Amino acid sequence: MTKILTPQQHHSNHNHLLAALPTAEYERLAPDLELVAMPLGEMIYEPGMQLQYAYFPTSSIVSLHYVMESGSSAESSGVGNEGMVGISLFMGGDTTSSSAVVQTAGYALRLERRLLKIEFDRGGLLQSLLLRYTQALMTQMSQTAACNRHHSVEQQLCRWLLLTLDRMPSSDLIITQELVAGMLGVRREGITEAAGKLQREGFINYRRGHISVLDRHGLESTACECYAVVKKEMHRLLSDAQYRQSA
Repeated sequence: MTKILTPQQHHSNHNHLLAALPTAEYERLAPDLELVAMPLGEMIYEPGMQLQYAYFPTSSIVSLHYVMESGSSAESSGVGNEGMVGISLFMGGDTTSSSAVVQTAGYALRLERRLLKIEFDRGGLLQSLLLRYTQALMTQMSQTAACNRHHSVEQQLCRWLLLTLDRMPSSDLIITQELVAGMLGVRREGITEAAGKLQREGFINYRRGHISVLDRHGLESTACECYAVVKKEMHRLLSDAQYRQSA
């Protein structure tokens, strides 16, 4: 990926973890943060690959998923401007059995793994934030597994749409039914049926490769409890972070 702009041109406050760092901690990292383009479908890492960078999304969304030997896959969690891609870098594993693919194009600030580890080992607020974020991510993964097993495709789609909306500045998503089906690990026909029902109820407007959310409350009323569980845990773990003011 090619460096496009400087972090000063694309403010770090767009990523909540970086925005929560005290000025002294952030200024140690700032010279080494690179703003990179995250095009749709870009593979950030593959199973067993040595991770070289941590990614802090600012406007992109990255999907973490597991690919089976058959080629089928399902998303275990998503990461947007609330978090970081590459937790194995500070958890001690360095590699992972999952893949990370850009779901929504945008940008991210990336940091070389050695520099992340140095700052993490200082034991400052970055360490605390990343550990709490990891717990929230684990909640999302476990809740996704339960949701995929016990809830309808329509409920899963509502959960996925709501979590995606929480990471975006608008209510418009550029994504195909094939991609959504791959995220949820279901057949495309199931997504077509569920999206059609949500559209008839006036909750969304769908056309090829584009979903517009018209009634968020309607989606929330249709979604299972999994969305609320994930959102509540993220808020519980990270809501006390104090954010630096944007320049």
